[in-house]
Amino acid sequence: MSGYRLHDPAALLAGLVAPFLVALALVPFRTELSATNEALIMVVVVVAVAALGTRAAGTLAALSAAAWFDFFLTRPYRKFAIDNGEEIQTAVLLLVVGLIVSQLAVRVRRLRTVVVADTAHLTSLQACARLAEDGGSPEEVVEHVRRELVGLLGLRGCRFQYGSLIGHLPRLEHDGGLWLRRGNRITEYAEWPDGETELRVFGGGHYYGRFLLDPLPGRPLPPEEARLVAVALAAQAGAALDTAGLSHQG
Repeated sequence: MSGYRLHDPAALLAGLVAPFLVALALVPFRTELSATNEALIMVVVVVAVAALGTRAAGTLAALSAAAWFDFFLTRPYRKFAIDNGEEIQTAVLLLVVGLIVSQLAVRVRRLRTVVVADTAHLTSLQACARLAEDGGSPEEVVEHVRRELVGLLGLRGCRFQYGSLIGHLPRLEHDGGLWLRRGNRITEYAEWPDGETELRVFGGGHYYGRFLLDPLPGRPLPPEEARLVAVALAAQAGAALDTAGLSHQG
């Protein structure tokens, strides 16, 4: 249901207003255009809003398009009523097709976004691996990972702490979950908690340290894919530390 969150006021406004403006612009031509052609133009508007906005905006655009098609472009004009049976069918089809096409447009846009994000994640992992293969020092690999984590997770800051486990901090786990363990009590987070979050670094089965993530509190967690990439980057840092034979704990 997250696709229906009203988090983009501009897209929602476009979904409400754009069909109204287009229907109003078609008024001088309504005697020359068939109802089918008018409906197709309104569908194009719905697709445009859905492609640029949210699923909720696309749905709103489809409803708005059907309503203003009825009001401006079918007899009796300027009334939410239709006398002609064929125009009733056209209005219903406009609504149904608009809803379906708007959802497809949003899905295509999201798939394109996922592809771009996956490419960026792969590039990040490859850059880290290349740095280690080219003989970069463990410190360089750790610093590279630290910088990548800031951008990847949208952090305010990040630092690496060698070999210390002081305090009980929320932890970004290997499965991408964010947990805080205090004795037998386990708390799972859906958004960044206050303070720092730790991402532990292991190499060869040994603990070497942790990245201390400094997020903006109260923000939603980044997508699971990004969190899993963060864990993979930390593992690459651990492998570099282990290969160099640095001291470790455990």
